[in-house]
Amino acid sequence: MALSPFERRYTPAIILLLLAALVVVIALWASERSGGIGALAGRDGVQAGSGDQARFTWKIVTTWPKNLPGLGSGPENFARMVGEMSNGRLTARVYGAGEMVPAFEVFDAVRQGVADAGHGAAYYWKGKVPSSVFFTAIPFGMTAQEINAWLHYGGGLELWREAYAPSNIIPFAGGNSGVQMAGWFRKEINSLADLQGLKMRIPGLAGEVFSAAGGTSVRISGGELYTSLQTGVIDAAEWVGPYNDLALGLHEVAKYYYYPGWHEPGAMLEFIVNKDSYEALPPDLQAIVTAAARAANQDMLDEFTARNNAALRELVENHGVQLRQLPDDVMQAFHTAGEQAMRDLVAADPMAAKVYASFIEFYAGVRNYHHISEQAYINARDEVLGRD
Repeated sequence: MALSPFERRYTPAIILLLLAALVVVIALWASERSGGIGALAGRDGVQAGSGDQARFTWKIVTTWPKNLPGLGSGPENFARMVGEMSNGRLTARVYGAGEMVPAFEVFDAVRQGVADAGHGAAYYWKGKVPSSVFFTAIPFGMTAQEINAWLHYGGGLELWREAYAPSNIIPFAGGNSGVQMAGWFRKEINSLADLQGLKMRIPGLAGEVFSAAGGTSVRISGGELYTSLQTGVIDAAEWVGPYNDLALGLHEVAKYYYYPGWHEPGAMLEFIVNKDSYEALPPDLQAIVTAAARAANQDMLDEFTARNNAALRELVENHGVQLRQLPDDVMQAFHTAGEQAMRDLVAADPMAAKVYASFIEFYAGVRNYHHISEQAYINARDEVLGRD
């Protein structure tokens, strides 16, 4: 049947409109399948998805050599846990020191958004945030158990976040080594006189204390310790404790191993997260980040506690390491210098003074209780069982 003039005139236009509508329907269907038109246009690291189904990929930079036992296991465990708990919606790649940024540039990399997160020790940033030393360790300060309690139930974490807020960084507790060793020395320390002029790798407030006691503190990353001791760039180095120190081979370049760890009685490590990266996550992934950090924090302390004794026996019995206790006059000099260093710190920085007030109040209370709990029990146990 022949088309009327009206049909001949408008049929092509109708067909074009129907085709256009079909294209729109197909595009909307494809957009819904892929998570929405805007899902691909977000922040770097955000993959296809919409709302609670968006996928995120984080870069985590660390101050440690890649896969270092103990310290290096913290960020790896964190990355594994967020991936598993989020069913792959949040994945993270860990970069060791020097792979993406140098060890001491981790804070700036996270602050600037070059990396989404970092793992290290807060006292490395003392020059940028003076109060940061409280969130790793201070000489003759709190143990791992005590500092965890202060952070999570004594207001410490809130102060930590206040201190880092101007840098667009959110900190989380990121592991603890427990009481550390005082360090490796190439010669014996029999009195305070033996410290004079000694060059030692020792960071944070403890570095200032060591210098005030007559030595010279040097800041060197973990990856440089072995060579620096071997070549005589430094005469001594503190790192962590037997488990980590054995892995770095420090016993090969220094034979005198001193205790106790007056400078780091419970060295808290940190996860630092770029605030923009964190706030780009939906609430459930934010909760996963928090939970994974808390789990990794405890796991590291457990790992060090489980591994240190076997590593110490290996060092002494199989490698000829000479285990020594620091002399009383050295310990007293460190304490006196530490008190002065703390006075100088809080006088120079209002935030440090604010953190110190919280720290010292909690410290006094928990120390008082531990006199009749932890310390009293350990003393009684040693009396009954002996020290061996």
